[in-house]
Formats: sequence, structure tokens, C-alpha cells
Amino acid sequence: QVQLVESGGGSVQAGGSLRLSCSVSGHLYSGSCMGWFRQAPGKEREGVAVINLAGQNWYADSVKGRFTISRDNAKNSLFLQMNSLKPEDSAMYYCAATVKLCGLGTLSRLPPEYNYWGQGTQVTVTS
Repeated sequence: QVQLVESGGGSVQAGGSLRLSCSVSGHLYSGSCMGWFRQAPGKEREGVAVINLAGQNWYADSVKGRFTISRDNAKNSLFLQMNSLKPEDSAMYYCAATVKLCGLGTLSRLPPEYNYWGQGTQVTVTS
């Protein structure tokens, strides 16, 4: 079994920064993707950023240039550095991992492709 645990969420003023972490226990397929997703009340869960083993990544247009995803393969950890935060970034943030070979096509950005999920960490950005 693979377990993911997020941390690092909190409340921050607009323009501020947060760094989210995801601690992974168990073993992931070497070709898997890991990603960050977020869900605000009344909205669908959306992909924020995805990274593969090689360090290639994808970002949603809304966060490009402000967020950075990284993965420490040796430590089984995933990170999301969030800078220049905006109120519209407020959401529950989840880390997730696939169990199959993952490229960076459109499917890797969709929640149904991910088999393992953390419980989420809340990010609130105040104006």
C-alpha cells in the first residue's frame, strides 16, 4: 500500500508564499507521475502541477510562473512551492500518484488517472 500525507498548508496574505510537502510511504512504480490537485468549494478538482521521474513537469496556466513542483525520488517526497499567491488559489490541495507508466499527456492532468491520494491540506489566501 502507498500512503501520501500532505503538509504545509495554512493561511497567507495575497502575494505571500507557501511550500507544500507530500510524504510518501510505500513504493511507487518508477515510471509513475506525481501531482498536485486542488478543489475549492463548489468546484471540480483540478490539476495544478504534475511531475514525472525525469523531472519533466506540467503546470496549469493559472499557476504557471508562480508555482514550482519538485520531486525527491530518493526520499519519496513531493513539493509544491507557491509564490505570489492569490485569493483564487484558496483550496484544499491534494497530492496524488499514478500506478502506471505516466507521460505528461492530458490524461496525467486528470484525477481519474491517479490511484493514490493524500487527505489534503488547506490553503487559504487572504486579500
